[in-house]
Amino acid sequence: MNKEELKEMAKNPNLIEGIYNYCDRWCERCEFTSRCLNYEMGEKQFDDPESRDMNNKKFWEKLSETFQLTFEMIKDAAEEMGIDLNEATDEEVMKEHDRIEEEAKDHHLSRSALEYADTVRNWFEKSEELFKQKDEELNRKLDCGLPDTNPGIEAVNIRDSMEIISWYQYQIYVKLRRALSGKLEGDEDPDYPKDSDGSAKVALIGIDRSIASWGRIMKHFPDKKDEILDFLITLDRLRKQAEKEFPDARAFVRVGFDTIK
Repeated sequence: MNKEELKEMAKNPNLIEGIYNYCDRWCERCEFTSRCLNYEMGEKQFDDPESRDMNNKKFWEKLSETFQLTFEMIKDAAEEMGIDLNEATDEEVMKEHDRIEEEAKDHHLSRSALEYADTVRNWFEKSEELFKQKDEELNRKLDCGLPDTNPGIEAVNIRDSMEIISWYQYQIYVKLRRALSGKLEGDEDPDYPKDSDGSAKVALIGIDRSIASWGRIMKHFPDKKDEILDFLITLDRLRKQAEKEFPDARAFVRVGFDTIK
């Protein structure tokens, strides 16, 4: 794909401009993929199994092409706005950028979110036998055909909850860190919504969905109630701290997701 093809693709009136800026990147569960330029570009660029396989050379070639195309588009946009990218990326600017990134990384919200994500990863790793036993239990129920039980629905519920927790566990950290970086950079133009609030809202949505999913997991694994309660307490604390740091995040309107019902 080249710049001209991308520009032509962007002319599609069905697309929602900028919808990809504040999404959770879970395209498989998104109802707006047919209206998202990012998704359409990915489908066209990574259009065969080899290009979607991270272990295949073609994947990295396609990814490199995508980065180059993105850079060319940014360069063109900067030229139209009269911005000299070479001047804008001098040593002092880069030092300030690095300082802000380090400060955002070291913020208590970032550290708490990353600690949560790592703890969840460790819990899933050590719980492999637990999940195996649950799977065997559900299969026995299915074979016995016991009345007033529906092991199939229970299995789907567990799998769905685990997928949600896994999807958001590190994204919460990434989005909060981005929100903190934006706030530290001073993204406070009164004429525009704050990018930091948009990123914080995506993190909060991830926290909300993770809390709900942990609640469902606890019902299926009552013996792990204490461990799961620790996760719920951590997430609730993280949610309250994020809402305090970004008091307007909940009210941020994400184009498409919050405007189209």
